[in-house]
Amino acid sequence: MHSFDTKVVGPIMLAKNFSGRIAEGGSFTLFSGVAAFKPAIGYLGVAATNGEVDFLTRSLALEMGPVRVNAISPGVIDTGIWDSLGDEEKKAYFENLRTRNPARRIGVVDDISAAVLFAMTNASLTGVTLRIDGGEPLT
Repeated sequence: MHSFDTKVVGPIMLAKNFSGRIAEGGSFTLFSGVAAFKPAIGYLGVAATNGEVDFLTRSLALEMGPVRVNAISPGVIDTGIWDSLGDEEKKAYFENLRTRNPARRIGVVDDISAAVLFAMTNASLTGVTLRIDGGEPLT
């Protein structure tokens, strides 16, 4: 499973090989996803992988301290990956999600980049998965 290798095995290998090179108080940021907190039928592998990232984040925060370790867990974000649906299907999919999530909006790339910068620069934040998902798991 490629996502497990990318999201879990890769960060473990990076932490193992580079943790001694990250400055004290530095930051290591991983990426999870909304499926960790809102599983759905047919997405078992994705949910398990993203759930493991959440657990790995907390474990690495203990192992790597005082290097801070956090994760970003995006919901649906308007990126080019959705363009393969075609304009009308993408618009309908986004509208359905937008009207159901508490934030009443679809995330954009700037939402994720702001979260990453926050995770990397907040000196007291470690072992946390920031859920940037518009409240999608609440529905």
